[in-house]
Amino acid sequence: MSAVLCVVCPRVNARDHSLPRNYCTQRRCSSNKLSSKTSFSSGVSAYSRAVANLSRSSEERVYEVVLKQAALVREHRRESELDLKKPVENDGTTTIDWNRLNEAYERCREFCADYDNTFYWVWCRRTDELVDGPNATYTTPKDLEIWEKRLNDIFEGRPCDVYDVALSDTVSKYPIDIQPFKDMIEGMKLDLTKSRYENFDELYLYCYNVAGTVGLMSVPVIGIAPKSKASIESVYNAALALGIANQLTNILRDVGEDAIRGRIYLPQDELAQAGLSDDDIFRGKVTDKWRSFMKGQIKRARMFYDEAEKGVSELNLASRWAVWASLLLYRQILDAIEANDYNNFTKRASVAKAKKLASLPVAYARALMGCSKLANEI
Repeated sequence: MSAVLCVVCPRVNARDHSLPRNYCTQRRCSSNKLSSKTSFSSGVSAYSRAVANLSRSSEERVYEVVLKQAALVREHRRESELDLKKPVENDGTTTIDWNRLNEAYERCREFCADYDNTFYWVWCRRTDELVDGPNATYTTPKDLEIWEKRLNDIFEGRPCDVYDVALSDTVSKYPIDIQPFKDMIEGMKLDLTKSRYENFDELYLYCYNVAGTVGLMSVPVIGIAPKSKASIESVYNAALALGIANQLTNILRDVGEDAIRGRIYLPQDELAQAGLSDDDIFRGKVTDKWRSFMKGQIKRARMFYDEAEKGVSELNLASRWAVWASLLLYRQILDAIEANDYNNFTKRASVAKAKKLASLPVAYARALMGCSKLANEI
């Protein structure tokens, strides 16, 4: 791979339909005056919610993250409006080490310059390196647990190194929720333990974890255009769709490379329906069945790009061009797969430099169109 409305409920074993052991104490008031009937009813309700949670699709579960992030943005806007009405006060207790902060951001810029400029978030890149970097073979689930604890420290204002300083400063200024960061770590855990996906529902969740999360992390910083009439949820959902589309594109481009590592990031049930198996992928032979299968996969990826396009023009103008360029350039990888006659076993689909340059004016023109497209869809 290459960037929730939290429901608190008891853990339920999907194979065990007995009530949770602590059901009768979860909603008990401090005075202990609730009747046993009330406690039992509350426990049954909690259990029902937990079972419903297990039955939801991945898209439904992920959309709860979108809703939570949107709520956070609204709260941030209200607080900002109130702060503008208050006189600025400085009691002298808040001090900022500007030299250290400037050094942190400069180090981040240098770090990004050493890597692919389409994956610019330093924390995301460092997290990705844990499972796909040169030392990935030494990474264990325990290492990722430690990394998550370090993430909590960043959000609580306790950065560990100079890169963490920059992220800690950023999350303190913008309405960024920690959940997408945690979900990305969950995606890395999957890369350590899972090499097959039974259906698209499973694959969708993986794509969200490792790439859709990047969109939800980025939009609070990029910002929504002041003149946008689109709902916050719609813009964040479009950002999520762009991440899903990018990851699906990665998967389709890298089928051969992933197979060498024993990984197949394609829905097993859809492969079977197409008359294909893991052995067909490991053999790496382009057949009519494979072409037909790939056409369906590419069509789905393009649908996510279409959904993403609805929201790009709602972003702040300063960043809109860059996002449009990224979308158009990455989408062309799908065209390259088709141009290679769907041979993503031995040929790596890439976009020629001239074609990339030709896309930039198109991206700029679309960026100047401004807000309206998504609003009209609502």
